[in-house]
Amino acid sequence: MAGGSGVKTNERPGTRAQARYVRVSAYKAREVLDLIRDLHVSDADQVLAFTDRDVAKVVRKVLASAVANGQNNEQQDPDTLKVVACYADEGPTLKRWRPRARGRATRIRKRTCHITVIVGRMGDDELRRWREKNQAGLTTEGGRGGRRRTPAADRRARVARSRGESTETTETKTVDEGSTSEVTEAEAAVDEAVGSTDEPGTDADEATEAPYAGSHLPVDEDGQEAPEGFEIKGNESSKKFHVPGSRWFDQTNAEVWFATPEDAEAAGFEPAGGEDEQDVASDDAEKDEDK
Repeated sequence: MAGGSGVKTNERPGTRAQARYVRVSAYKAREVLDLIRDLHVSDADQVLAFTDRDVAKVVRKVLASAVANGQNNEQQDPDTLKVVACYADEGPTLKRWRPRARGRATRIRKRTCHITVIVGRMGDDELRRWREKNQAGLTTEGGRGGRRRTPAADRRARVARSRGESTETTETKTVDEGSTSEVTEAEAAVDEAVGSTDEPGTDADEATEAPYAGSHLPVDEDGQEAPEGFEIKGNESSKKFHVPGSRWFDQTNAEVWFATPEDAEAAGFEPAGGEDEQDVASDDAEKDEDK
């Protein structure tokens, strides 16, 4: 008979597992199976774990079943197994009908398939190359010939990329222990400098003092509670001040408090809305006239 006389796919030697009547088309299953063919079982499992297809979950279970069969039934070492063959055969098609216009009907075909995964032992040379590539859990950066880094450094680089940070600063901390110690000493120096500002009589205490003569900083986060003896609200961004009872006094959060309008004007602040809006006595007189 013309053609190759090799072993058929379904007659490949090895340990197999099969899932029958899977409710997915064979075409969709074959797209996922093509990703893991001839891979080591651990590499194939990682590929399936991150494949964004629903059928990948089923294929992953079939792969795990095939590895378990080889380990328990044939006493094979899972670390020496690879996916020798994987294929999907068409199963029976479920036929349904959908009503359409003018009394007609359209056929709906619900495909099924049978998924088979066969695992077998890797060759000695192939197994040796795979172990050299994955020894000590190191990964190669920058492709073939690139420098190697540990999984911890690999995770830090991925986190830095996800945050939009530069990976150079992250990697320089893990090149060797000497650089790590330098970073630690630098961080300790920064912590010491920051801690020194908390001592009494330093710039940190001076920053909490009143910024202007006759003024006081807010005592609460909202700037609504007036300090004792300081009842005029000042807004740093607009350089305006508000006296109690004025038009926008209650709607304003104080960034600085003043004791008198004269102190506010001396600090460069102006009355919000002009003198008329800050004249509480005239506003009260107008309200009395309206009544």
